[in-house]
Amino acid sequence: MILTVTPNPSLDRTYELPELVRGGVLRAAADRVDPGGKGINVSRAVAAAGGRTVAVAPMGGAEGALLARLLGEHGIEAAGVPIAGSTRINVTLVEPDGTVTKINAAGPELGPSEAEDVLEAVRTRSADADWIACCGSLPRGTAPEWYARLVARSHRGGTRIALDTSGAALTAALREGPDVIKPNAQELAEAVGRPLLTVGDAVDAAGELRERGARSVLASLGADGQVLVEASGAYFATAPVRTVRSNVGAGDASLAGFLAAGGRGPRALTAAVAHGAAAVQLAGSIMPRPADLDLPAVVTTSDVPVDRPLTEPAP
Repeated sequence: MILTVTPNPSLDRTYELPELVRGGVLRAAADRVDPGGKGINVSRAVAAAGGRTVAVAPMGGAEGALLARLLGEHGIEAAGVPIAGSTRINVTLVEPDGTVTKINAAGPELGPSEAEDVLEAVRTRSADADWIACCGSLPRGTAPEWYARLVARSHRGGTRIALDTSGAALTAALREGPDVIKPNAQELAEAVGRPLLTVGDAVDAAGELRERGARSVLASLGADGQVLVEASGAYFATAPVRTVRSNVGAGDASLAGFLAAGGRGPRALTAAVAHGAAAVQLAGSIMPRPADLDLPAVVTTSDVPVDRPLTEPAP
C-alpha cells in the first residue's frame, strides 16, 4: 500500500479552450473537476493502476467534503483531517497546442494543532504502508521543518519516505535522509544554487543532494527525460510523446509509477518515465491506466549522455 500526504490539497478545475484570449469571453470546449494536490495525484495514479492507496490530507468546508467524495469515486481511501479553513480550488487552462496556464490558490492557513493532527493521521494510517509519498507545497502557517518532522517520525516507524517538495521545506528535510526525493529541473537548480544546462549538470546536482542527505534522487527533466541517481549509480531514461495535451500531474504519475515498481533501480525508472509520458498525452490531470502505458518504448541506460544539452535549461 502507498500512503500519500498532501498538506495543501485542492479541487482542480480544468478548462480546454480553443484559444486563450486575454480580456475575452471564452467558451470551454470541455471542462472537468478532479481531486488535486501532488500527493493526491500520486494516489490517483496508484488507484488507476489497481493499487491500494490511502490519501492523508487536511480538508475543510464544502470544498473539502467534495474532495473526499471525489477521492472515493476514484477508488482512494480518504483519510481527511478536519480543519477550520476551506480546501482551495485551482484552475487550469489548456490550449490545443498543449500550452497550459495554471492559477493556483494559496489555500487555507493551518494552525499548529491542525498541522500536528495531520502528522498524527500519517502515524496511525501508515502501519501497513510500503511507501509514504509526501508531496507539494506547505500550507500557510506551517513551518518549513514540517516535512523534516514527518520524515523523522516515519523513519522511526520503519517506513520508507518519498518526498516531492522544494525550497526551504526540501532543504530542511534533506537532513533527515528521505529515501527518495523527486525534484524537477528548476527545483533541482534552485536546491544547488546554479543553472543546469546539460543532463550531466542534472546528474551532478542530484549527486550533491545525495551528499546532503537524500538516499536517491529521481529528477524530471521535462521533454528531455528523467535521471535517477542512487547508491548503485546513475541512470537516464526517455520516451517518445506523440501529442502533449496537459502536463498537469505528469510528475506525480511518474512518482507513483516509480514507487509501485519498487522505488529503486532502472526498472523503477522505466516505470516512472512510462507513467509520465502517458500522463502528458491525457486531458487535464487524468492519470494513466495500465493500457495507456508503453513500457517497451522507454529507453533506459546507465550510459548517461552527460554532454546532452537540456531543451529547457534550468536557470
